[in-house]
Amino acid sequence: MTRSGITAAGNYIVDRVKIVDRYPEQDTLANILSESVGNGGGAFNVLVDLSRLGFGHPLRAMGFVGADADGDWIRRTCSAHQIDTASLLSCDAPTSYTDVMTVESTGRRTFFHQRGSNALFGSQPIDLGFGSSKILYLGYILLLDALDAPDLEYGTRAARLLAEASRTGLKTAIDVVSEDGDRFERIIQPALPHVDWCFLNEFEAERTTGIPIRRDGVLDRSALERAGVRLLELGVHEAVFLHAPEGALAVSADGERIWQPAVQVPIQSIVGAVGAGDAFAAGVLYGLHDGADLSICLEYGVCAAAASLTHASASDGVIPLSDCVEMGRRFGYRN
Repeated sequence: MTRSGITAAGNYIVDRVKIVDRYPEQDTLANILSESVGNGGGAFNVLVDLSRLGFGHPLRAMGFVGADADGDWIRRTCSAHQIDTASLLSCDAPTSYTDVMTVESTGRRTFFHQRGSNALFGSQPIDLGFGSSKILYLGYILLLDALDAPDLEYGTRAARLLAEASRTGLKTAIDVVSEDGDRFERIIQPALPHVDWCFLNEFEAERTTGIPIRRDGVLDRSALERAGVRLLELGVHEAVFLHAPEGALAVSADGERIWQPAVQVPIQSIVGAVGAGDAFAAGVLYGLHDGADLSICLEYGVCAAAASLTHASASDGVIPLSDCVEMGRRFGYRN
């Protein structure tokens, strides 16, 4: 069977993005300057980003939403982006949503999340038919309660899902959420032997491997590389993609170590960083699906991430891939 397209399983979230004048101390006031509603969650964001990039292959959603207005909004949004929702099932819990507080002057954001329907995905037997997809992307581990739960054979239910997908011939990719906790090794490591490609930011890579990556706020690229190698040793089959505001590093099982600096986006063009990591993953997955070299995949990733910075929502700043790459080359890359 010829495989084509990407199935994205995991978090489907409604993001309510609020631009605020400052992030307040507890018991003090901040002003909401503007607000909007958009897509959120790793799986949802990656699919919308791929559609906006002009990905010319089937896109499929897999997860849970509530039988409510937010769930209907997610389905309409998927339809508008030609995303198949046959495996996006309804459940009794409310659709997951996040209040995203973004500081106008810095683009820094803080999340207040209702776990809702996403917490139930994987809690009961569901049809995990992947059709003819080429890639299964799962995101975010650590924000999918049922899939993060223990499994006697595989360690976690997410690891079982990824193993089942691998046995059907799919390539598998994962991303995780940057929670402030101590679960990284226990929840993420069991999945790695069943993963072809792993996406982590520098914080997540440090928590998963135990290797300190920032020293006095400065990114240590040699430590970042060691973390990538460690993730391969823990089981990742093909490549690890580690990203930070400074750029992105690919570490492959074939011995490649490729650093791609981030796009030097003018400060006045940066509106918000919500979804930048997901846009990076979408750009890289676009290239991986089509067999591009890792250096090209990284360029696609940082350029898609740069485009996403130009809008407060997760995906509305993402433009066709050729335009993202042209923007990156026009602005140039960080030293």
